[in-house]
Amino acid sequence: MPDNPTGTLFLVGTPIGNLGDITLRAIETLKKVDLIAAEDTRQTRKLLNHLGIEKPLTSYFEHNKLTKGPQLIGELLSGKDIAIVSDAGMPGISDPGTELVKSCIEVGINITVIPGPSALLTGLVASGLDTNGFVFLGFFPREKSAQRKLLTQVASEPRTLVFFESPHRLLATLQVLIDNFGDRRCCVARELTKLFEEYSRGNLSQVMASYRRGQIKGELTVMVEGFRITENPEPPSWEEIASYAAELQDQGLSTGEVAKEAARRFGLPKREIYNRLVIKGNN
Repeated sequence: MPDNPTGTLFLVGTPIGNLGDITLRAIETLKKVDLIAAEDTRQTRKLLNHLGIEKPLTSYFEHNKLTKGPQLIGELLSGKDIAIVSDAGMPGISDPGTELVKSCIEVGINITVIPGPSALLTGLVASGLDTNGFVFLGFFPREKSAQRKLLTQVASEPRTLVFFESPHRLLATLQVLIDNFGDRRCCVARELTKLFEEYSRGNLSQVMASYRRGQIKGELTVMVEGFRITENPEPPSWEEIASYAAELQDQGLSTGEVAKEAARRFGLPKREIYNRLVIKGNN
């Protein structure tokens, strides 16, 4: 064994709502580590108090990861064991824990995962949508340009789409999905494992209408059905293809890239679309 062995980084899953979902292994780990790095120390302190655990806490979140990350690596290299936790669920899923894991791998620090609850999987398995394959998109983009780019990439994705969204942006996001995908089936899961847990299932327009009736509160996980080819699809018009191609060109894509994306979306040969775009561009 080396004279100065490094410590271990423990990625500890914590409850997404119901504190009873904490695992025995997570409790044992939080008790034995030297330090706990938390996305929000106030939130984590509540959990530790509930469990009767007293441990040093330090913050590690998106806006301090560049300075705090090297400090944590230094502590680990000195032999200390550190647990990293997010506000809820698994660290490393749409939070800066990913960056710390990469840094540990680069310098040879051991990493151990203590599995726990996940809003992503909890919502998906109860959605009623296909679970044989899914694509997790993280938090839905705020900027319209980023939204267009993402939706272009997944327009023909057959697997279920899963993402997180905030209450005040949900209705606008559902409308964007309808405008781009049509009225697909979806499920919005709210306040998972908590007292007011709720699933709203149906077509995008139906779910959107159900949430228009009152104020939306709580954490949201959104699942949307993947792309499905109908048995007798109506062939797209060139006007429809050209309009879609123009949107992609406005985003800075080359003619070849536009043809590739349009071919994937409309199920037509790439060369056919490319040739028509070139002819149109030369006229």
